[in-house]
Amino acid sequence: MSERLTHECGVALVRLLKPLSYYQEKYGSPLWGFTKLFLLMEKQHNRGQDGAGVACVKLNMPAGTPFMFRERNIKSNPLDRIFRSLLDQYNQHVDRGVIHPEFTETVKVNFDFGGELLMGHLRYGTSGGYNISSCHPYFRRSPWPTRNLALCGNFNLTNTAELNRSLIAMGQHPIFETDTQAILEKIGFFLDEEHEDIYRDLRKRELSGEELSRRISEDLDVTRVITRAAQKWDGGYVLGGLLGNGDCFVVRDPSGIRPCFWFQNDEVVAFASERAPLMTVFDREAGDMKEVSPGHAVVIKRRGTVTEQPFTEPLPRASCSFERIYFSRGNDVDIYRERQALGGHLADQVLEAIGHDWGHTVFSYIPNTSETAFFGLMSALRTKRRDEVKAAILEGCRTGTLNEEMLDDLILRNWPRAEKVVSKDIKLRTFIGQENLRNQLASHIYDITYGSLEPGKDNLVVVDDSIVRGTTLKRSILRILARLKPKKIVIVSTAPQIRYPDCYGIDMSELAKFVAFEATIALLRERGQNELLDEVYALCREEMKQDGAVNHVRRIYDSFTPEQISRKIMELVRPPQLDWTGEIEIIFQKIESLHAAVPNHRGDWYFTGKYPTHGGYRVVNQAFINYYEKNDGRSY
Repeated sequence: MSERLTHECGVALVRLLKPLSYYQEKYGSPLWGFTKLFLLMEKQHNRGQDGAGVACVKLNMPAGTPFMFRERNIKSNPLDRIFRSLLDQYNQHVDRGVIHPEFTETVKVNFDFGGELLMGHLRYGTSGGYNISSCHPYFRRSPWPTRNLALCGNFNLTNTAELNRSLIAMGQHPIFETDTQAILEKIGFFLDEEHEDIYRDLRKRELSGEELSRRISEDLDVTRVITRAAQKWDGGYVLGGLLGNGDCFVVRDPSGIRPCFWFQNDEVVAFASERAPLMTVFDREAGDMKEVSPGHAVVIKRRGTVTEQPFTEPLPRASCSFERIYFSRGNDVDIYRERQALGGHLADQVLEAIGHDWGHTVFSYIPNTSETAFFGLMSALRTKRRDEVKAAILEGCRTGTLNEEMLDDLILRNWPRAEKVVSKDIKLRTFIGQENLRNQLASHIYDITYGSLEPGKDNLVVVDDSIVRGTTLKRSILRILARLKPKKIVIVSTAPQIRYPDCYGIDMSELAKFVAFEATIALLRERGQNELLDEVYALCREEMKQDGAVNHVRRIYDSFTPEQISRKIMELVRPPQLDWTGEIEIIFQKIESLHAAVPNHRGDWYFTGKYPTHGGYRVVNQAFINYYEKNDGRSY
């Protein structure tokens, strides 16, 4: 994606199943688990750079000593800052003789993160701003271990206001800041109730304080707490939580929108938002990894038992297809193949766009996330060209026209040609306040390889993974490609047209910022169909009053084919006063091709407007109301 989106967060959780002394003896370090947490987070740094946070719970700490810790950072390179600071703390204690690594109890007592439960979060800000108070993990403290809760997640809820109202109805005073705070307080409320129910039953037995605390911890049913708390959650989510008593959990939304994987052996249970980091960090095969089932909670009790149980009824699976197109790292074997397939499915459209002119076309891509799809496109093109060559040779043999000139001119010189045409040159710094100066800087983020094609003769095909707003195309990409003076520029998006807001993790909820929506509105106005906008507005308002589940915004697109919208998008993103008069064409992936390439991730609401939860329909209708009334901001 040549334009930046704020989007999915990353979650990591490590639960050691052995005492720290085991890891010191086997691996030579009591910080084995701490190191694994860092590596899991580092391998997912693509998922969040607005902030990072880690939490730790220590088991079997004596009364009067801390057992739960947290560190967060929102400065540049937050993950590196956190772990560097914590390791400095550890090394200083070693240098002063406070910690002796071979005596792991000194580590556990004196190092904040010398514990058995470790959790980390990488944040892309989608709600709550970018201050430290919005950075995960969130904490809820109590003198009772079972009431302490650290929570982090990769999620967005569509009904945070409703959840806050329910908290008020319970007698709480929630802070209207983020959906994370709402979930924290919701879980906390039922955690308190569970604790109180067990406490009232046990105190009749005249147990000692220590035994009472142990029994509460043992009897606490975490899955039941989640079940009661999650009754009205609407959205896409993966949540990780640590309880002060040593229990922990990971839960996934019932539609399976947000991804989560886990791994277990006799030493450790570990979770991550992506599968490949788990495979790399623990040196395991894909078959060793499990996927957290939609609508299920994986709970690890303090004693080390692991269960996976449903906490709500599952919904039809709608795993986010954008994870496969763009968000997740492409080194997962399935994602790699899917991205290749996304590129391959575009071959016929590309050939039509260049008029099958193999000899005068250069193929390239916009770095870096579209590279794998580019390889897939090139593989499909080479296969098609081989078929053409085979047919030509057989025809030449049949008719007796096969000769050296035919082989040279028609076959051997006309194979798909790839060049490194575009490269990312600098990272744009945003400290300059004036918009026109920022735009000038943006035009220099990318640069071209001069001489990579023949001016005026060669077509230039450039693969991008998706086109959302079109601003980077207009301000920089097309301008720099035009410097090469190609006969024609073809921009190829491996994703279909993004037409509708997302409310399950990606921060793109304003319709006016989608170039596909902008193009469709322009087409309506050209045809004098402004009254349709009034009709859709009225329908959206009525739908919101009824709290219905119909996407009336889809009517905006019904009058036009995808090809008509693509042509209008091309007109909108063509830079003004461009010193080049060649043709530009934009090709988008077809919905059916997306499903063929990514068969197990059918969540496509941002392309089709078919939302997996009721809240999605509220969001899309509210987004149009905001557009019509010229109200800026998120629609949920």
